[in-house]
Amino acid sequence: MMKTRDHAGRDRGFIIRRHKAPRAAIAAVASALDRGRRGSHPLRAAALTAAFVASPAAAQLDPPAWTRPTAPFPLVGPITYVGSEGLAAYLIRTDRGAILIDATMEENVPAIARNIVASGVRLRDVKLILVSHAHFDHVAGLAAMKRLTGATVVAGARDAQALRTGIPPGETNYGVIRFPPVAVGRAVRDGERVRLGRVSLRAVATPGHTPGCTTWAMKVTDRGRPLDVVFPCSVTVAGNRLVGNRRYPGIVADYRTSIARLAALPADVVLPGHPEMADVAGRRKAGTLVAPGLLREMAVKARDDFDRELAKQTRAAAEKAR
Repeated sequence: MMKTRDHAGRDRGFIIRRHKAPRAAIAAVASALDRGRRGSHPLRAAALTAAFVASPAAAQLDPPAWTRPTAPFPLVGPITYVGSEGLAAYLIRTDRGAILIDATMEENVPAIARNIVASGVRLRDVKLILVSHAHFDHVAGLAAMKRLTGATVVAGARDAQALRTGIPPGETNYGVIRFPPVAVGRAVRDGERVRLGRVSLRAVATPGHTPGCTTWAMKVTDRGRPLDVVFPCSVTVAGNRLVGNRRYPGIVADYRTSIARLAALPADVVLPGHPEMADVAGRRKAGTLVAPGLLREMAVKARDDFDRELAKQTRAAAEKAR
């Protein structure tokens, strides 16, 4: 039995197990989709919908937006949004195939696969899956997506063991929510570059939320304009134990360093794993995705929230020790 919480760390009760989309359904969807055809088809859409029908009540503990499908939409340059309404997955086209950032939850894999194909990319042409961090809402679908695409998984070195075992790192106030383990093809450290064709992304280590939390940064050209695009890893506390964390004793120092680093990182466009944190869909509709001061604003808010939560946990630990 496990306790689960939303992204802000609010208690949402206990669950017995995580819901998983049936493997056979995912495989059937892949077979129907990955035939080099573009667009949707009524039968393929029905197959995708079926994967969502028989969800047990436990799945309802997660915010509904996390598993609510949404149509793909272009962002800037070669980047397309292919995730659910509440959990981001970003598809980056290159001249040698495509890169996917995050696979979100296993329940979302059929819809993400549909969105990839609807965007004009065959599943087998997804060559790399980049990971933000090893928490179930961002990586529970990773193993299934790897099976569908054959892509190489690339993740921060300090989260690699968590991904291989399916056990999230660190300690939280809501227990352990496991996810399907997955083979990591490449473990990256700060400053390393991941390349596919003419596209290059730089790994920026931003530990704290998890030890291997990795921000990805790249340059794109959109309508003749060069832009710095940043996919920031989360720096929210979201239930992390900041005081007395035996599995991650350096968590406080890591958070402070990472928040300061994000605040200083050049960013014209900010595309986070939880899209509402930068209002990705809203900004895209309003034509305001280019927002050079946004990442710094997000980092300042995260710093203030972190300081409050650290003070709260420090007071609680002192009271408990009396």
